[in-house]
Amino acid sequence: MSKLFASMIFLQEIFDEHAKKDGDPNTLSKKEASDLLRSELMMEPKQVDAEKLFKSLDMDGNGVVSFEEFVTFAAAMTMVLPRKSCSQ
Repeated sequence: MSKLFASMIFLQEIFDEHAKKDGDPNTLSKKEASDLLRSELMMEPKQVDAEKLFKSLDMDGNGVVSFEEFVTFAAAMTMVLPRKSCSQ
């Protein structure tokens, strides 16, 4: 399996692991999204920042984060990370 394909599967697994905790296994609730960010990205957002972050994750404003919205967020986060140099 290629590294890219493995990374895509890993994103699905992380989402599914957190989404199944509350109700709908196909979406992240506000609490599930917060738990995911805290455990996977080591982010400890303040309550006000958590609200803003959730609103930006929940692009369609329906109160939950779909897998598509999660992947869009993951791609955006990837774009702002410093790139490893080829010599590393």
